Amino acid sequence: MSRTAFVLCSLALFAGCAAEHRVTPAPAPVVVAPAAPVVAASPGAPAVVAQQPGTGAAVVVPPTPGPLRAGLGRIESITPIPVAAAGGGTVNGATRRVGIRMDDGSVQYVDTTAAPLSVGDRVEITADGKMRHPV
Repeated sequence: MSRTAFVLCSLALFAGCAAEHRVTPAPAPVVVAPAAPVVAASPGAPAVVAQQPGTGAAVVVPPTPGPLRAGLGRIESITPIPVAAAGGGTVNGATRRVGIRMDDGSVQYVDTTAAPLSVGDRVEITADGKMRHPV
């Protein structure tokens, strides 16, 4: 086999190594300070923080995520999502919330069971709601 044929066959094998995993849109993470007695609801606000009547506890209502935007991007963050277990506890699941900085500069968050993923990896979000990795 010639060197050129070997290189082309090798590239064809590597091109087939990309995996596709279904993803769902997720809201951006919300950070809440312990003392948040004020209702913050302005246009474009990332979340609504309100004090629960009678308890003084803060209640955070995250925004509803928008639709997935197809395109290429780079993983900026990966956060494990605990899964609620029977009896009110939590168990560690394989679902992760992944923050992706798209090539157009926007950031979108998706929930996925895809593995292995690393911060800095290039990914593609497809129009049919899948994440292709690696790109």
